[in-house]
Amino acid sequence: MNDITLGKISWSDIVNFLTHQAVDFGLKLLLCIIIYIAGRKLIRILNKALGKLMNSRRLDSSVISFLTSLIDILLTVGLLIIIINILGINNSSFIALFASFGIAMGMALSGTMQNFAGGVMILLFRPYKIGDYIQAQNQEGTVKSIQIFSTVLITSDNRTVYVPNGSLSNNIIVNFNNQDTRRIEWLIGVDYGTDYDKAKSIIQNILSSDKRILNEPGPYIALKTLNQSSVDILIRVWAKRPDYWDVYYNINEQIYKIFAANGINIPFPQMTVHLSESFKNN
Repeated sequence: MNDITLGKISWSDIVNFLTHQAVDFGLKLLLCIIIYIAGRKLIRILNKALGKLMNSRRLDSSVISFLTSLIDILLTVGLLIIIINILGINNSSFIALFASFGIAMGMALSGTMQNFAGGVMILLFRPYKIGDYIQAQNQEGTVKSIQIFSTVLITSDNRTVYVPNGSLSNNIIVNFNNQDTRRIEWLIGVDYGTDYDKAKSIIQNILSSDKRILNEPGPYIALKTLNQSSVDILIRVWAKRPDYWDVYYNINEQIYKIFAANGINIPFPQMTVHLSESFKNN
């Protein structure tokens, strides 16, 4: 019976059927493209609106950055599901396929899931926030944003660094912005035979003339080490965090100039070799 039915189908019927299916699929595909483009624009608008709403509620910028990134991904997944429905792909088959794919991807992307979990941990425990200057994973810079998988840093020489959240949540992080003050330290070497009291007095005068150096805790000066080629003087002071580098470099410059003006030499590393009498005679 099937042979008779198939025999009655003409080539024109087959061409018409295929043409109809192609046109139907083409229209659906065009509609899906339009919906995707419009959907992505709508998602961006919604993200901006949500960002403004969260800003008006004075939520932390780190939380806003993380949530907007997460919402963008979730809405995009929802948009793709709508497009799949329009194309007429069976949902149950798709869900089964997606579940299998998800298990395989989950195993392959276990590190990515770890980064997502790390981002959640960072937001919960808040070791840093947007605007903080941090050091981690052999990188340091100002935190620009905390995304769902990585934290974006801007280095002092204006490079953009993406550090995975998983590694950040499981390793040491140095946050330079948590405290209002920072200790600054120098180790200055002078020649053996230098008048230590004179050198110490000069350093005290240099430090006391800089108003950025805090009086509490006060400056600390000590003879730290009798080194191989120098007598090392340790200097420690405290300053406001924003003044750290300016104070450090300025005091370096003043010590170098004022020591030279007062005849105090900062020696090169050197080694003294003593020759025995028998070697000299040879």
